[in-house]
Amino acid sequence: MYIRNDYDNCVYHKILFDDFYINFILYVNDMLVVCKSISEMNKLMTQSSEFEMKNLGSVKSILSMEIIRE
Repeated sequence: MYIRNDYDNCVYHKILFDDFYINFILYVNDMLVVCKSISEMNKLMTQSSEFEMKNLGSVKSILSMEIIRE
């Protein structure tokens, strides 16, 4: 079960096991998934049958913010 963030209703998280967790952020028709496990991320993407999702790869920007990964 995913838990809604107390401070932002568009942010959800789920603790999978130990230090592994999955977060996702919803904004209108965009969704950002953050997870250490690619298999868990893919499981989330295939669980929902209510709407179509596409994996667009690693995020480069969201909501006009540039994402830089090191």
